[in-house]
Order: sequence, then C-alpha cells, then structure tokens
Amino acid sequence: MPDLSPNAIDLLRLTLVPGLGPVLISRLLRKFGSANVVLHASAAEIRTVKGIGEAKADTIDRARADLERLVDAELSAIADAGVHLLALGEPGYPMLLAHIDDPPPVLYVKGEMRTGDLDRATLAVVGSRKCSHYGLEQSRRFASMLAQAGVTIVSGGARGIDTAAHKGAIDAGGRTIAVMGCGLARAYPPENEDLFARIAERGCLLSELPFHTPPTAENFPARNRIISGMSHGTLVIEAGHRSGSLITARLAAEDHGREVFAIPGRVDSAHSAGSLDLIKTGGAAMVTEPADILASLRDATTFSLVDERAAEHAAASDSVRDGGLFGTPPGERKRSPALRELGPIGPKESAAPDVSGLPVDPLDAKILDALDAPLTPDQLAVRTETPTHELRSRLTMLEIQRRIRRVGTHFERIGR
Repeated sequence: MPDLSPNAIDLLRLTLVPGLGPVLISRLLRKFGSANVVLHASAAEIRTVKGIGEAKADTIDRARADLERLVDAELSAIADAGVHLLALGEPGYPMLLAHIDDPPPVLYVKGEMRTGDLDRATLAVVGSRKCSHYGLEQSRRFASMLAQAGVTIVSGGARGIDTAAHKGAIDAGGRTIAVMGCGLARAYPPENEDLFARIAERGCLLSELPFHTPPTAENFPARNRIISGMSHGTLVIEAGHRSGSLITARLAAEDHGREVFAIPGRVDSAHSAGSLDLIKTGGAAMVTEPADILASLRDATTFSLVDERAAEHAAASDSVRDGGLFGTPPGERKRSPALRELGPIGPKESAAPDVSGLPVDPLDAKILDALDAPLTPDQLAVRTETPTHELRSRLTMLEIQRRIRRVGTHFERIGR
C-alpha cells in the first residue's frame, strides 16, 4: 500500500464521495479548514456551504459508512498499477497548480513528477484533435525544440496536436506530462497506449479522477484547467472556432494569469480560425519559433524562474496563492490581456533571450569560432572535427539561444 499521510487519505476520501467535485471540496475545505473536519461535520453543518443543498448533504452523510472500503480498494488498485498519489498542500504537489481556485485535492501519478528540478519550467501545448498536417508538424517542432531546452511539455494525451506534442518531446529526449480525462486504469484514446507507456518513462501520466473512471465527455473541460494550471504558459498550435483548446487558453489568460501564445495558420483554414482570432483580439501573442516562447518565459534558458526562498515559503503555507512564480500575484493579472505586462515580443532580434554570461559548452564554442562565415552542417563537421549527428542538438540549442541562425542550408553566427 502507498505510504500516505492522514491528510492525503482524508482528501482521497472526499474525492470518492458521490457528487463532490473539486469546486465543492475547495469550498468545504475553506469552510471547515481540513478534510478531516469536513468528514466529521454533521449534515446540518455541511448544508451551510454554498452549492450543497439538503439532498447533497444527506448523500455525503450516508456515503461515510462506505468510504473505508472504497479507499482500501482504490489504494490497492493503484499500488498494483504502479500509480501514486500527490495531495494538495503536501510535498511534490505542483506549486503552480495550487494557485488556481479549484485545484485537484489529489492527483494520481504514473511515472515521476519533479517539480523541484526537471519539471520546474512547464509549457502547455494544446490544439485540435482534427488538425492539419501543418499543425502536426508545428506541434512536433515546437515541443521537440523546447523539450531540448529543458521545458517540460504538458498536454492532454488526445489525438492530433496533443499526441504530436508528446511524441516531439519524447523523441527529443525531453520530458512530457499527459493530463488524462479518465482514470489511469484506462488508456484513452486506446491507440495511444504505447505512447502513454513511453510518457510514464519520460515524465508522467496525471489524473484527478478515481482510478477506474471512464473517459466521459464531461471530464475533459475540467481536465483543461489542470493543463493550464500547472503550466507557466499555454501554446495554442491549431484550434478551430469550437475547439476545446480555446477553453484552455481562456483559463490560462483570464483565470490563471498565465502567458498564452498562438502559432498563426492559414487564413482560409477552419483548423486555424480560433487561433487566428486569439491573435487578432490580443488573447494570445503570436509566435513563429520556439525562441519567442523562451524569451517571454523570462530567462527560461537558465530556468531562473523563481526566488527559491519565496517558493519554499509559498509551498509551506497558504501564501502560495498570493504570489505567482513570475513574481506577480495571479489575482492582479486576472482578466487582463495575455502578455500585457511583458509587452509585445516584437521583432526576432529584440525577442532573443539574454544569454550573456552563460557558460558556453566546449562544442558550442568550437561551433561559434568556426562560423566566421556561413557553413553547412557538413562543413561545420569538418571544421570542428565533430560527427554531424553530434552537432545537430548543439546547433538546435544555439538556434534557440539566438547565437546562430539558419540561412537556407547554412548556419551563420549572430552578432559577428
């Protein structure tokens, strides 16, 4: 059985009560102070909470008798499947996610979430299930290059853009997190079962839903708030007018005070209609390459995203809701256009991340020295005495850092 604190067990009990979702559980916790007090409150006391009428209070009261059996069965099932729980307010729970108004009381995790180091910088990549070939290409491209830069790619495991983003991150040797709209006992969509196994090895699968919950339609809008809530920003690759990705973008910008980016698509394509509207109305900053996102995530290449002392304090107290990782309380940024505080990204040269003073990899130094004139990868391989396949990842990183740029088949140094 998993080794869980009494508070984590009590939160799990609440999530297994029929009719109690994250919003009502949050209200109950604010009213009574802890899950344990909620579980021992009378039906009359529970009825005083907004949204819980007499019928629901009686349901909660009657459910207590069966909770121990349900909890034991749930813990046994997840232990057999190699799944563990993270509880709100306890170590390991994503600090950004704790900022939102209705954070999941417990998260089911298959794999490993490492919020303190490897998953310290996160970007949601979202888009339509029914997408174009262009959308799939851009999803893979952005996820791959950002994952190589150390950004953890968060998406929903769905067909289309989500799947391409997860694969791009994994194939680049990076980390990715899939937030599922069902319990982790299920693989949905079923054709992604092998992909989910790879994700669990390179990051983790995540769900707030009890282990055996089926993938029903009402689960997915709620799932979107987790994708946005645990990410520093959200990138919309391709979205039609009615795409669920627009819900995630709205949550990110308006409810969570996070950055929103969108890639422009064809103006005559229904696949891109929602994305283009986001850009036109100022709901998202237009990006055309991964470096634009790194620049706007403030020092994302070195991941100096938080003041460590403030983060430690926030993680240990309710003040986690008072200050975001970018130093701006989320409440102050709600309902404001995305990126207003950062200003427009502007032309490429002004959007470049500040890499001055960063340590230079020895191979990077050889590449930069060799580029006294534009060279092809094969020419660089000869000049640096390095196999071409070893150059590729370093050329990608130098492109992201805007130390070099690609001109046709050649690379040239920026700022020579």
